[in-house]
Amino acid sequence: MLKTPKTANKIIAALKDNGYQAYLVGGCVRDLLLGLNPHEWDVTTSARPDEVTKLFPKVAPTGIDYGTVTVILDKENFEVTTFRSDEKYVDGRHPSNVVFTNDVHKDLSRRDFTINALAYDPQTKELIDDFGGQKDLKKKIIKAVGQPLERFSEDGLRAVRACRFAAKLGFKIESDTLAAIAKTLAVTQKVAPERLHDEIVKMLSADKPSIGFELMRQTGLLKLIVPELEAGFGVEQPRQFHKYDVYWHNLQACDAAAKGNIALRLAALLHDIEKPSCKDGNHFYNHDQVGAATAENILKRLKFSNADIKKITGLVSQHMFNYTSEWTNAAVRRFIRRIGGLENVADLFALRLADNQAMEREIDVQYLTELQKRIDKIVGEANALHIADLKVNGTDVMETLNVPAGPKVGQVLDALLEKVLDDPKLNDKTTLLKLIKDYAA
Repeated sequence: MLKTPKTANKIIAALKDNGYQAYLVGGCVRDLLLGLNPHEWDVTTSARPDEVTKLFPKVAPTGIDYGTVTVILDKENFEVTTFRSDEKYVDGRHPSNVVFTNDVHKDLSRRDFTINALAYDPQTKELIDDFGGQKDLKKKIIKAVGQPLERFSEDGLRAVRACRFAAKLGFKIESDTLAAIAKTLAVTQKVAPERLHDEIVKMLSADKPSIGFELMRQTGLLKLIVPELEAGFGVEQPRQFHKYDVYWHNLQACDAAAKGNIALRLAALLHDIEKPSCKDGNHFYNHDQVGAATAENILKRLKFSNADIKKITGLVSQHMFNYTSEWTNAAVRRFIRRIGGLENVADLFALRLADNQAMEREIDVQYLTELQKRIDKIVGEANALHIADLKVNGTDVMETLNVPAGPKVGQVLDALLEKVLDDPKLNDKTTLLKLIKDYAA
């Protein structure tokens, strides 16, 4: 008997009470069988979308052309999809025609992997498993339903999903299923970047994302989606510091970064992305700055938000910071400003630790503790670290210099902040107003 939530049971009961078949389906059933806590609860039913809509007070038509609506019940969302069989797929994603059916077995036959082609009725405790999904769960393998080439030719994202499930579950991909991925790359190439983005994010949530990325490399998916990452494969690094080539170092650093912090894991994955192009003997000059630009291109291509891109590229560009005890307090204040503020300190330090764990010989990182203490002291003294911390603003500059709003105002404020970073005592309105006049002179 599988333990299912009351809200999901209510939806199943309402559908069945009105004469329809209804089951929990897919990933939630798989996770229950594995003893995991499902994050999503999907329902499949013989009821048509309009019939489902009439049964519940709050329903959103999220994928109505393909038989899917979202039932919102007790502040939770449940995707409810009508049993269907799909005709030929025309664009690597969508079937040319969706045919609704009353046969749950036909519906399960169109699904991607055997471990997802499972349906469960929480009322009768019936578990439908037409394709040996339970057996494959025990064997810990990802296996396509039916013919792998056919499944991957229908939807190009399924190949990436296979790698993601392998990473998430720690499973292996069955040999015929794995072989079919390389044969259907042209279909995956048609997949929208937004869908690839979602799969990459989910892969980064696994305990070891490296499992998924390495399977993508072996099958040709990585060259298709993030060729810049694959370019590090076989690029050797100085053995006194590194036991991995650039590619594996990036993957190991990604694994070492905190699970749940997607921005940090992406920064770790991409932090040495341009070492291959910057290699000069045993040195990789300027790879942090060049890498930040490349990371920005990758993240834009995969449709990450501007906020994510700013955060991640900032971490990549600053990951080579070289703190020593000889830094002045002004240098520490400039460091905080350079990395984008106090909000980035923890992640930058975490990136340095992940980078360190992926090396041959871990370096003593006691200096991070020392630097953190110095940062805490500066924060405690309320030092100005940003233009917004100054005791004057743009209006003060415009009134003092009798100039309109424009680039000159920003230049003056930047110059004032530079002085205050050197000497925090200067952050006094009277003093700053005098400095504004001196700047004009």
